[in-house]
Amino acid sequence: MAFAPLDPILHNQLRLAVMSLLVPLESADFNFLLEKTGATRGNLSVQISKLKEAGYIEVTKSFKENYPNTACRASALGIAAFEAYVAAIKGYLGG
Repeated sequence: MAFAPLDPILHNQLRLAVMSLLVPLESADFNFLLEKTGATRGNLSVQISKLKEAGYIEVTKSFKENYPNTACRASALGIAAFEAYVAAIKGYLGG
């Protein structure tokens, strides 16, 4: 039995956590992701940039009540990659 390759972009704990949070939501802001993941601001920022560079998420920067706001949403490519990753993991687990 051959195992499916795992997407190196998603095979990172924090990036996988971010995608897991974003896929079922229309969008989420940076502070929500920070709270849910427990990551540091710097690490979350770097991982969001990597997901954006891969085309897996779309990032919108704006102001909310005079404060900078970064909103993220999973792209169609990101959702497809996430679903393929989950299917590959299930294959490893015999599901």
